[in-house]
Amino acid sequence: MLPARYRMRRSAEFSATVSRGVRAVQPDVVVHALRNGADASGPRIGLVVSKSVGNAVERHRVSRRLRHVARAVLPRLDPADLVVIRARPGSRHALSPRLEQQLSAALERVEARRGTPR
Repeated sequence: MLPARYRMRRSAEFSATVSRGVRAVQPDVVVHALRNGADASGPRIGLVVSKSVGNAVERHRVSRRLRHVARAVLPRLDPADLVVIRARPGSRHALSPRLEQQLSAALERVEARRGTPR
């Protein structure tokens, strides 16, 4: 489970990350990342799981998997990072190791686009 202090809760953080952040697309997830210089209280991760993923049970299952996978990548993130993970419809059939692999690949792509090696 993703600790509460790392969860993105404010709508303004979500919209700023999605609109101004760097985007990386994978088959089952889309990752938006923004380095927020003003607030370095630890990386914040937000999830977007829309109705296109499935019914409520499937969406909650995907959310739980993504929160678990996001916890594994926390050490790789900068304290000023804001990350939004958007689930695509195929994510409902993806297993956790596949989601973790795609999230890691997307974060590597984001870092490459920023031009900052990690």
